[in-house]
Amino acid sequence: MGIVASQSVKNIISTYLGFFIGAINTLFLYTKFMSDEYYGMVGYMLSLAYVIMPVMAFGVHNTIVKFYSSFKTRVSLNSFLTLMLFLPIIVTIPLTVLGIFSYDTIAGFLSKENVIIKNYLWHTFIIAIALAYFEVFFAWAKVQMQTVFGNFMKEVFHRVGAMILLFMLHFEVIGIEQFMQGLVLVYIIRMLIMKLYAFSIKWPVLTFKKVNNLSSILKYSFLIIIAGSIATVLLDVDKVMLGHYIPIEEIAYYNVAIFIAAVIAVPQRSMHQILLPLSAKYINEKDIKSLEDLSKRSSLTLFVVSGLIFLLIVLNIKQLYHIIPEEFSDALFVVIIISVAKLYDALLGSNNAILFNSNYYRMVLLLGVILVVLMVLLNVIFIPLLGINGAALATFLAMFLYNTIKLIFVYRKFKILPFTANTLKTGGVIVLAVILFFFWDFPFHPILNISLKSALVGLIYVYVIHKFKLSDNISSLLDRFIKLK
Repeated sequence: MGIVASQSVKNIISTYLGFFIGAINTLFLYTKFMSDEYYGMVGYMLSLAYVIMPVMAFGVHNTIVKFYSSFKTRVSLNSFLTLMLFLPIIVTIPLTVLGIFSYDTIAGFLSKENVIIKNYLWHTFIIAIALAYFEVFFAWAKVQMQTVFGNFMKEVFHRVGAMILLFMLHFEVIGIEQFMQGLVLVYIIRMLIMKLYAFSIKWPVLTFKKVNNLSSILKYSFLIIIAGSIATVLLDVDKVMLGHYIPIEEIAYYNVAIFIAAVIAVPQRSMHQILLPLSAKYINEKDIKSLEDLSKRSSLTLFVVSGLIFLLIVLNIKQLYHIIPEEFSDALFVVIIISVAKLYDALLGSNNAILFNSNYYRMVLLLGVILVVLMVLLNVIFIPLLGINGAALATFLAMFLYNTIKLIFVYRKFKILPFTANTLKTGGVIVLAVILFFFWDFPFHPILNISLKSALVGLIYVYVIHKFKLSDNISSLLDRFIKLK
């Protein structure tokens, strides 16, 4: 897995750096420097932007990855890339016009429970456009097998920008309105930097000629909007729906819990950047053996690494909630159940990359639409009954069903199952660690407790994984580290 391992390690470092900065923002700066109402508004605004982003992008970021390696001549490739640059504009312009003429209607519906939402819909819309074109330019770099800088911009840049704005807000250099505008500017600047980097790798040659296989490309782009929307909806629609049912400050509590659980997805997010173009390459070349090997190796590696992060979060979560404001501890259940969902997601390895780049994506999209409808219905049922816990339960059930169906579908069509005997053994180690350590803590200050318990659990877990050679990739990496010592 040479290129996968190399870029994945670098991506994991930058992603964890981003999450470390994000953790400071989420757990301390937002909670100390901003009111719960506005913190909830920031979470709502960004979640809504991510929900509508796939529509703005017109699926182009996925389409570039899928079809890039299929073009064999320079002219046809340039025509394809030119089309990819202009397709999102075709969607953005009419949506902008619609927003201008229907603003009051849309704002009235979304701000029914929380009036503050009405003031920031244009902020949300502009961020969604910036997110869409950022993904397009990132995909432009991905197909050149260059993912490290793009991943740094995706994970670190906007969090550093938010941190600077939060300190400026705290020291009264700016007001809350300037903070919200500044957040929009951060996402725009990030998009522009990514554009410059992508074009420095491969400068666009605008070629307005007929694109080969145009109908298949447009059909895929249109349908992948649904796929992207499904994936995003499963992640963010709960926050959007919470804003419709409960006071917006509670979204801040939910947002913190989701952020904590999302740390488990860091290795998967990092590896996914390189798994996408590699999976597309193997599928276009009909190299199923390499595709299966990539699936099994990525699944086991991600399960081992994400399993350790899962343990460190779940086993320390009670102590962590002693450090941050007390009202945030109401979301303890949210952290645990979403953490389980994220771990299952990591277990699937390159499953998503296979589906998005295969000819079977249409059926998966249909199943995904059904599951999104199910998730919305579950949120409608559970949020009024259980509040933020209900939103977490709805998200867990929808993600579990969606991932299970995709797993079965890949096996039936490709005869590829990402699991091995070591997958079961690793799962047993994780379950045993939860049973042994969840109800036990050191009798010290929470920070000291977390440090000592994390070190103990981490050492035991890594020793067992290495001792029994549960992952060849992890063991070889540890062997190299030990030799360096």
